[in-house]
Amino acid sequence: MALENALAKSGLEESLRHLVKLRASQINGCAFCIHMHATDARKQGASEMRLYMLNAWRESPLYSDCERAALAWTEALTPLAQTGAPDADHDLAKAQFSDAELVNLTLLIGDQYLEPTAARLPGTASVGCFDEDGVRG
Repeated sequence: MALENALAKSGLEESLRHLVKLRASQINGCAFCIHMHATDARKQGASEMRLYMLNAWRESPLYSDCERAALAWTEALTPLAQTGAPDADHDLAKAQFSDAELVNLTLLIGDQYLEPTAARLPGTASVGCFDEDGVRG
């Protein structure tokens, strides 16, 4: 929770944080997280079309250069073992974000991996078990 509060004050736009969380959750395959982040993005004002097209953001004109850089960095870091965080993706992000913003973006992306992983530890609530309103069952 402390990290979430710090990231909310990090200078990264709320709409960007929602897109990054949702995209990382799609890659991680966390149904509960996808539902939660899509719901949060809608409440913040994200259009349905931007949410629908997020999985194909590279081919869609709906995302800004800044959002594209953040999404590319998200995809570079979320399956880090497979991608190795290519320099081209880092350079793209560095061109759009200050050093502090890039650190915060990286923390945000990393947190999207840690949350569902921690929730799968013995003795914790099961991620992915929720009703149609997104309430854990």
